[in-house]
Amino acid sequence: MFSQEDLQQIAGHGLTPGAVERQIADFRRGFPFLRVVRAASPGDGIAVLDTAAADAAVARYDAAAASCSVVKFVPASGAATRMFKELFEFVNDDKRGKGIDTLLQNIERFAFWPELKAVLPEGADDKAVVGAIVGQGLGYGSKPKGLVTFHAYPDGARKAVEEHLVEAAAYAAADGVARIHFTVSPEHRAGFEALLAEKVPAYAKRFGIRYDISFSVQKPSTDTIAVNPDNTPFRQDDGRLLFRPAGHGALIENLNEIDADLIFIKNIDNVTTDALRADTVRFKKVLAGVLLGLQERAFAYLEALDAGTADSEEVAAFVREELCVKLPERYDAALLRSILDRPIRVCGMVRNEGEPGGGPFWVANPDGTESLQIAESSQIGPDDMPLMKSATHFNPVDLVCGVRKADGGKYDLRNYTDPSTGFISSKSSGGRELRAQELPGLWNGAMARWNTVFVDVPVSTFSPVKVVQDLLRPQHQ
Repeated sequence: MFSQEDLQQIAGHGLTPGAVERQIADFRRGFPFLRVVRAASPGDGIAVLDTAAADAAVARYDAAAASCSVVKFVPASGAATRMFKELFEFVNDDKRGKGIDTLLQNIERFAFWPELKAVLPEGADDKAVVGAIVGQGLGYGSKPKGLVTFHAYPDGARKAVEEHLVEAAAYAAADGVARIHFTVSPEHRAGFEALLAEKVPAYAKRFGIRYDISFSVQKPSTDTIAVNPDNTPFRQDDGRLLFRPAGHGALIENLNEIDADLIFIKNIDNVTTDALRADTVRFKKVLAGVLLGLQERAFAYLEALDAGTADSEEVAAFVREELCVKLPERYDAALLRSILDRPIRVCGMVRNEGEPGGGPFWVANPDGTESLQIAESSQIGPDDMPLMKSATHFNPVDLVCGVRKADGGKYDLRNYTDPSTGFISSKSSGGRELRAQELPGLWNGAMARWNTVFVDVPVSTFSPVKVVQDLLRPQHQ
């Protein structure tokens, strides 16, 4: 199937011929749908904490933070293409919809207006204004969201990446140090580094902390081969194979290299302003406190199981009621131990208000258990789609992860993925149709075998920017 030149190209990506052949087999076979049982809901997989319980979780995290190593992990490699899609259609194709009217009628309300005004020629018409946003001028159409100006303040505007500096100081600083890890595209890394080199000293002085900022890029070894519609390898005009980045699920490799007790994960565009940040900070601490409490008990039960002193019924009750794993009718100590000895994540879930994306579900597993997973619509079969529509909650990507073992070592997170899940989509290259494959999503199949706990959090903690007009919403003004 592969020529000598192909083999050299495959090796250059850090892949093996066998791995590429398995990818092609996945195209031919397809990925199975999840065995979804039902949507998780309050009291059935989603914990709703009262004020006292939330306060206790915050206190637990605050007490532990000084002695914990904490990292804020921010996937920031995505380009802002979709955010400005409508603007490109107006500039390139004269397609003017209501979104363009909203943009232009409110142009001075955007935090980037002073920057835009400075680059506009005298008497610029509507198309020139929009063109200066996405093209020559601000150049936002070719930048990642993290480098787009989101919010205006009396002392100056902030880009999205700066708001993560502010957030980290509020809930992810341990022993006077806020560690943040950004995953970025290679072509944009210099832009992030330059902006942060300029801005970090002022934020460090303001909050009286030190920032430890690191970057990584998606590894070429996680790329996947593209195929033709007949599932044969797609070749470019020069005869070379085409490899594509395998989506955010590939970032499990990056996450696996983070050495920390607690890792907060949040998307680059989900940030709000200082005036509305209180709920975000409080509930990040709530999630972390819940995780620490669960982890402490899981480690104690593991120790008791290993020592032969555990009360199996008590352990089983913890697994069922606290870790949200439904056990089969027959189970033994080995199964209980295997469940306890896993990485753990506590995920905030907001009330479903019609946002597109994944949600919380109970899923049946091969070992006879049922557990909680975040599932996307593409993972759910047509017969189960009514379950997705009935979901009361939505995944805002609000995770706190515990990746330490009971002995203090780190789990190898690559061992807790579900390789049988993935996504296949239709794309094109050079005007030719192709099929592309993505690895299981980072918070979907890439964490399928973690212990997962869902906690209801207020919708005020969710402030994404999917399109540029979202910056006009109250949480961004």
